[in-house]
Amino acid sequence: MSDEDTSARTDFGFRRVGEGEKAPLVRAIFDSVAERYDLMNDLMSAGIHRLWKNEMVAALKPRQGQRLLDVAGGTGDIALRALPKLRDGGRVSEGGVVVCDASAAMLAIGRARALDQGILAGIEWVCADAERLPVTDRSVDLFTVGFGLRNVTHIDRALAEARRVLKPGGRFLCLEFTPEITPLLQPLYDLYSFRIVPFLGQVVTGDRDAYAYLVESIRRFPRQSELAEMIARAGLDQVKFRNLTGGVAALHSAWRL
Repeated sequence: MSDEDTSARTDFGFRRVGEGEKAPLVRAIFDSVAERYDLMNDLMSAGIHRLWKNEMVAALKPRQGQRLLDVAGGTGDIALRALPKLRDGGRVSEGGVVVCDASAAMLAIGRARALDQGILAGIEWVCADAERLPVTDRSVDLFTVGFGLRNVTHIDRALAEARRVLKPGGRFLCLEFTPEITPLLQPLYDLYSFRIVPFLGQVVTGDRDAYAYLVESIRRFPRQSELAEMIARAGLDQVKFRNLTGGVAALHSAWRL
């Protein structure tokens, strides 16, 4: 029996691949679509993702002097929304934002966007895996992950890292698509997800397979209550979630106490 036959397997969309294969495959997808990623988000959600992210930052309640770690932060959508709340009269105090993503191409787009907005300080861009964060224990006040948790190989390890880096009293928020929505909307949602989204991906980015994977990864992601249980098992407390837009997405929150 070969090593491939005996190795642990994991989901990559609807495919099963070796655990060591998933991270490079995911990274290649985001490197491929990085330049058109934000445009595709607007097209796929009719701009609703912006409202979800605004709601996430409002729930986070970032304050001056706090340090935010935004994991799978890519092009900086969440980080750039939160940064003004961490500033004092336009200056950055000892707080700020660290954007962490496994795709260097996504980070490059985010860094360029920040520079275009005249943001030169208070934000760092770090290329790293969510399961092995290059961040000191108990060093961040706030931890966010938006539409990225479903792409990690081991969700439990990424959640354990979130707890490790959060200070006692630190806040955790996860914004993610959900595998099932309001039953009346499910047939239409399936048609849109499996037919329209990959077509848009082909037209806009030239990569149909990338968006077929993204749709499939949503269907393989834990349900809201299951994810809440995983967050609690990681050692985070006061775990709650609320559905957004008929359950298309959900916002999970927790604290490190």
